[in-house]
Amino acid sequence: MRDLVAGIRYLGKGQRWVAQHGRWWGFGLIPALIALVLYAGVLTALALWSGDIAAWATPFADGWGEPWQGLLRGVFVALLFAGGLTLSVLTFTAVTLLIGDPFYESLSRAVEESEGHCPPDPDRPLWQEIGIALRDSVHVLLRAAGFGILLFVLGFVPFLGQTVIPAVGFCVSGFFLAVELTSVAMQRREVPVRERLRLLRGRKGLAVGFGTPVVLLFLIPFVAVVLMPGAVAGATLLVRDLVLDGSEPPAPDEGAAAAGPDPAAPYGQTAAGAPYGQHGAGAPYGQHGAAAPGQPGAQGGFGPAPAPFPPSQGQPQAPRYPHPPSGPGSSAGRPPAGW
Repeated sequence: MRDLVAGIRYLGKGQRWVAQHGRWWGFGLIPALIALVLYAGVLTALALWSGDIAAWATPFADGWGEPWQGLLRGVFVALLFAGGLTLSVLTFTAVTLLIGDPFYESLSRAVEESEGHCPPDPDRPLWQEIGIALRDSVHVLLRAAGFGILLFVLGFVPFLGQTVIPAVGFCVSGFFLAVELTSVAMQRREVPVRERLRLLRGRKGLAVGFGTPVVLLFLIPFVAVVLMPGAVAGATLLVRDLVLDGSEPPAPDEGAAAAGPDPAAPYGQTAAGAPYGQHGAGAPYGQHGAAAPGQPGAQGGFGPAPAPFPPSQGQPQAPRYPHPPSGPGSSAGRPPAGW
């Protein structure tokens, strides 16, 4: 229940963000308006031809008397239009995101920058980004279509088909709509679509709480266009907390890394960084424990430091270069050969 409420809050946060940044709200309306015109034409055609489609799909009822023929085909028309409407809600988001990929990518980046950190965009051309978005949308829509067919069949079950199944259908639509809306911020982090589904399945309440109100609101004419920029902004905020727990590590200080080693620091260690190749907190290169080289418990590295050369104990130290013997034929007083 906590995740369900949190999902609803993210939708409100997104709408509040675009309300405070009116320029981005107007910028995000452009692709939604284009998609609205396309879908209005498709739904109008479906409403006009739904009776003929029902008659074509139920030829076995041609010989039925009234009211059974009209009742069966009336239920078929209602389910057909409801399915088309649900599919339009799901595909509206996908098509709008596809049309407006550059628009919503910029909007999502602005949201993340306002929160303090924005991951760098993948180094890919625009056509490749659109291709990845199209492939991911098809993957999600095929999964959603599988659930839609199952719910369509269950809709013929008496009582359940008119009460429980529509409610389940809205929740399923909300989940997949949340997957679509979070795709912009997920693609920036190069999270593949299967991993996105896994992450949101692990937080179903969060996804359903965010997506189901959007589905219900999108059923109201023209509301989808108005809410679409805020839905993308809210989905971006949701992804930040879902994937990054609301924070990201700061970028490494390149200036400190380029400054070179600190004369007072151990070999290879910069003034601001940890020793090169460090595997644990405070552990030098190659060391996996916490002890320093030469101390008990040190693992790896170059082993303990060698003991100092023992001084002679009360014995006179021999000269480093002994004098040659003196006498006839000796070379005393002459420099060694090769000097």
